[in-house]
Amino acid sequence: MTSQDTLTAQDYKNYRREYEAQGLRRQDLVLDPWQQFSHWMSDAETACPLDATSMSLATVSASGMPSVRMVLMKSFSNDGVVWYSDSRSNKGLDIAGNPQASVLFYWQSLERQVRISGTVSSVAKATVDAYFTSRPRASQLSAAATPQSQVVSGLADLEANVARLDEQTQGVAIQRPEPWVGYCLQPIQFEFWQGRPSRLHDRFRYQQKGSVWSINRLAP
Repeated sequence: MTSQDTLTAQDYKNYRREYEAQGLRRQDLVLDPWQQFSHWMSDAETACPLDATSMSLATVSASGMPSVRMVLMKSFSNDGVVWYSDSRSNKGLDIAGNPQASVLFYWQSLERQVRISGTVSSVAKATVDAYFTSRPRASQLSAAATPQSQVVSGLADLEANVARLDEQTQGVAIQRPEPWVGYCLQPIQFEFWQGRPSRLHDRFRYQQKGSVWSINRLAP
């Protein structure tokens, strides 16, 4: 960036977003972070139903290189947050070498964020099979016919692979590819973030200590 490209204070103000939410107080929180998350997810599903379950998933490779991407949460419970992917993908390889991760939900219309960090384990095969069977056929074909994250020669080859598998499986169920698996993030920490005016945002961190969750306010 040259001196001529430098943003002025007025330019920055034009790009700056002001938050208008009324804030979050300690007495507004419930002791169980899963219940708190469920309340906020319900609000998000009402306010932004198409994107409520979108989350950024951050992983770190065995060599220490971080990586982040958007995925869809498919379910959650006291056991953790669940998503599905190809274990041969970059995220799958990262998790195999370093089974720790963090996810971030951002709901712009609510001016809210939730971060969840913890350890990752595999979802039971029966559960993965049941979910794979419930997917649209086109999604099943894409998962079964394409090697996620691998270098390919072009779109035409991917489309040809899908078309070939579609033809081969007419009239029969598509079997879940063995590398297509489910992951469950089991939290040790939550952070609930509520935007407020003048960047005096509210942040509350839940940390697990045995069977008890502690709650602390963090500076914005």
